[in-house]
Amino acid sequence: MKLWAGRFQKALDDKTNDFNSSISFDCRMANEDILGSMAHAAMLQKQGIISEDDGKAIQDGLASIAADLAGGKLQIDMTAEDIHTFVEGELTARIGDAGKRLHTGRSRNDQVALDIRLYLRNRIPALQEQITDLIDVLCDKAEQYADAIMPGYTHLQRAQPITFGHHLMAYAEMLLRDRARLADALTRTNVSPLGSGALASTTYDLDREAVASTLRMNGVTNNSLDGVSDRDFAVELAAALSLIMVHLSRFSEEIILWCSWEFKFIELDDAFSTGSSIMPQKKNPDIAELVRGKSGRVFGDLMTLLTVLKGLPLAYNKDMQEDKEAIFDALDTVTMCLTAFTPMIDTMTVLTENMRKAAAGGFINATDAADYLVGKGLPFRDAYKATGELVALCIRKGLTLETLPLEEYQAVCDLFDNDVFEAISLERCAAMRRVYGGPAPENVRAQVARVRALI
Repeated sequence: MKLWAGRFQKALDDKTNDFNSSISFDCRMANEDILGSMAHAAMLQKQGIISEDDGKAIQDGLASIAADLAGGKLQIDMTAEDIHTFVEGELTARIGDAGKRLHTGRSRNDQVALDIRLYLRNRIPALQEQITDLIDVLCDKAEQYADAIMPGYTHLQRAQPITFGHHLMAYAEMLLRDRARLADALTRTNVSPLGSGALASTTYDLDREAVASTLRMNGVTNNSLDGVSDRDFAVELAAALSLIMVHLSRFSEEIILWCSWEFKFIELDDAFSTGSSIMPQKKNPDIAELVRGKSGRVFGDLMTLLTVLKGLPLAYNKDMQEDKEAIFDALDTVTMCLTAFTPMIDTMTVLTENMRKAAAGGFINATDAADYLVGKGLPFRDAYKATGELVALCIRKGLTLETLPLEEYQAVCDLFDNDVFEAISLERCAAMRRVYGGPAPENVRAQVARVRALI
């Protein structure tokens, strides 16, 4: 039976009922619906709005429903309109008229707003833990490869020498921000709208703060219209999830490049790679490619939420039923991606010799050659020009700055001396970049220690 059946003389058309129903996706909020109802019932009893006997019957009935769902003795009726209808119907079937009093002073509008807040509140910490696990793996790898020289890139062109540990910690910083954004979203999610009613609260003497306290929420919404129509918290979470996917997708792109024979900086474990049905030599980074591809799905979920909300007048509108599938899908997708991504990074093999060879072949120590001349008193722009001439000379002769004879250096600028070769060694180039945040191995280890302290 529909909770709104009294006004209508005809049953809802079957196909329209299917279109209108949300049980197929809001069924995952069953526990949250029951917890919210138990807190509401306890408050109604405390305020004298329902009797002590009815309050106890409701509490016992809801607890038995929760236990039976958890134990598999009760299955959710997928023909019910929504999870609220199912729980209230089952409760009334078990305890009789007392079950019909549960909805006193409450609307499905503030009920569903509470349920989704509770559900997201319960999911966010697990996601934060997954991100922490990935950061932890990155810290381990960064510490292990704090001295491993690799080329840093701009425009995907070899630019300056860094270390692999430094590169990995750049992603750790991104993920730290992701974790902080989730914490911010959690704060604004964990607020109770219950008591807002359909839009204009109620004439019953409700104690909204007591319900929020029972549910371990941070407080209550301050305006009943906003309480039922606000989904900013879902949009904010979807935006945070989208940024997580941006970071995972960028990392995936680099993993895919590094796996290729053109780079061959790493090799993924067989457990996180697939082969080809026709080419026996292939080892494909499918996990990284899927993570990269699924980013668009999460971005789409964010766009869905923004589009649903952008034209809605206050207060509740049925359009808002569309919030759940979008935010649930975004959560599920990010959770699944992190589940696969973290062990993929943890088990990858780092080919440090290939990284070092690539770093040696791209003139990425040219800035250090210019800085050498600056140290001898030459203005930077003149030093820049002289070093550019040296690079052009190396390219013509098929040499590198390390293998170019000293006399060739001195023909371009007489300030060069034998110590230039020490100054432009890749290890020294990285080690001398000790500015806070730079790639010097000692910096990388200090950054790892700082991040570990934070997590």
